[in-house]
Amino acid sequence: MASKIAPKFAYTIIYARDVEKSVAFYSKAFGYEVQRLDKSGRWGELQSGHTTIAFTPLKQHETEGLTGKVEIPQHDRSAIEVCFDYSDVDAAFKRAVENGAVAVSEPEEKEWGQKVGYVRDIDGNVVRLGSHVRQ
Repeated sequence: MASKIAPKFAYTIIYARDVEKSVAFYSKAFGYEVQRLDKSGRWGELQSGHTTIAFTPLKQHETEGLTGKVEIPQHDRSAIEVCFDYSDVDAAFKRAVENGAVAVSEPEEKEWGQKVGYVRDIDGNVVRLGSHVRQ
C-alpha cells in the first residue's frame, strides 16, 4: 500500500566552525539573503526558496548524545556537496572567489549540457556552482 506521507525537503544544515562568519560568507559569496541569525551564535539561516540553508556549530551539546559528534573528514573532500544554480556561472564563480571562497575548478561546459565550477567555503566544504540542466 502506498504511503500518504508527502515530505517537504526543509533544511540543509551545514556544520560550521563559526556560525556567524559562515552565514555572512554565504550571503556575500553566493548571494543569499540572511533569514535568521540566532543571538546565541548556534543557529543561522539563509533564504533559498523552498529549502532553508541552515548553519550550526560543529560542537552540538544538544544532539551529540543522540546522533554522535560531527567529524571533519580527514581526506580531501567531505561526504556532501552543496550545489547552487546560477544563470551566469562565471559571474557567480568570480563573486564567490572575490568574497573568500577558495577556487577549486574554474567553470567549464560539461558533456551533459551544464556549466559547472567548484569552490570551497571557509570551512573547506565543496560548493558546486552550476547552470540549470535542461531536459
